[in-house]
Amino acid sequence: MTQHSVYSPYDQSLVGQVAISTAEDVDAALARAYALFRDRKGWLPKITRMQILERAAELIGARRQAIALQAAREGGKPLKDSLTEVDRGVEGIRNCIEVLRADAGHVIPMGLNAISTGKVAFTQLEPIGVVTAISAFNHPFNLIIHQVIPAIAVGAPVVVKPAANTPLSCKVIIDILLESGLPEGWAQMVMPLDTEVAGKLVADPRVGFFSFIGSAPVGWMLRSKLAPGTRCALEHGGVAPVIVAADADLDDALPRLARGGFWHAGQACVSVQRVFCHRSIAREVAQRLGELGAGLKVGDPSSEQTDVGPLIHEREVKRVGQWVEEAVTAGAELICGGAALGNNCYAPTVLLDPPADSQVMHKEVFGPVIVVYSYDQLDEAIALANALPYAFQAAVFTRALDTAMQCYQQFDASAVMVNENTLFRVDWMPFAGVRQSGHGVGGIPHTMKEMQTEKMMVWRSKVLE
Repeated sequence: MTQHSVYSPYDQSLVGQVAISTAEDVDAALARAYALFRDRKGWLPKITRMQILERAAELIGARRQAIALQAAREGGKPLKDSLTEVDRGVEGIRNCIEVLRADAGHVIPMGLNAISTGKVAFTQLEPIGVVTAISAFNHPFNLIIHQVIPAIAVGAPVVVKPAANTPLSCKVIIDILLESGLPEGWAQMVMPLDTEVAGKLVADPRVGFFSFIGSAPVGWMLRSKLAPGTRCALEHGGVAPVIVAADADLDDALPRLARGGFWHAGQACVSVQRVFCHRSIAREVAQRLGELGAGLKVGDPSSEQTDVGPLIHEREVKRVGQWVEEAVTAGAELICGGAALGNNCYAPTVLLDPPADSQVMHKEVFGPVIVVYSYDQLDEAIALANALPYAFQAAVFTRALDTAMQCYQQFDASAVMVNENTLFRVDWMPFAGVRQSGHGVGGIPHTMKEMQTEKMMVWRSKVLE
């Protein structure tokens, strides 16, 4: 069996290996999952699923240090943040259990007219079918939790393909589920490196629900390949806008903005990127963000002292550097950073007033770059924020209720944070890109809902007539 080697993006050391999946392997995984779904008598009872998930949460909690260290080494997210990611994963599993306890369909009103008299009706929830998932590298543990664990919770067999850069965290989760008592076949990992082979996870008619986390061009292309009847959820990136009003509490706002832009080297779909500041404070904001960025420790993600780790690949370092250089050449002022540091690391960077049509203003950087752009009128800033085909989370920092409400009403966004950065998320809230930023709604309870169908029973009784 051919092996795929996984190397650290920081020092290129070998982190581990996983088996490469052939077309036959993917087909066998789908066939096994589909057979389990079609055998209704063999579906896992809710109590069994809850027990498996609880045991998995316990095992992950007991092994958090080792799991987080492996995730940091394969994906480059600093260890202290990888530890938080593992803890979030445990919370996500327990959230699934809570949803199973609370959500169980509902009663449909009857007896409201002549035709509904003598009847009662209710719904219950059933798994939609085989779930397949293609995941991204930037949160190698928690993204798999969000794509795999809801499927197991609702009783759907799942086949998942992790990112080629970071498959080891996914394998850990699958192995722990099996160790926790999940029968073989209910959660399977495949690792096809051929895109045509991976496409079978999308286009196969045996797939009931497809989950994708990755770039917009790839996600929309894959959606076009779905078989009739297959539902999907797509989570792409954004170019997160933040408005900092003249009355904002900068002492409170700036550490949050720096965290939101430089966390995981900016490799998050809702990282702080475009910061629209009132002209009276724009330079101060940029300079203070630069000081905060310059004070961060960049380097080895396996060290608990590291604040910012590497980008996932050398080509990403070059791309980010090119975008920054283009912006500076076109007139942006480089406040801090703007340089590769070796080991695929890039210095936290702040730019002031780049041209509105520069790449750092209208494309997702996915690197540790914050752009500060001066505005005179709030309407002008909101118009620039909304000028792109992407819309995800947005934010405004202000002490004025009317300013906050104006931004909430006028932002193109699925969520607007007030006095908090765009990176904010808890895993039970709805999390969704709109327009070209995605399709469907993420977040544990919402994903579970999308992976189920609501099946109604209508019961006629003479006693009720």
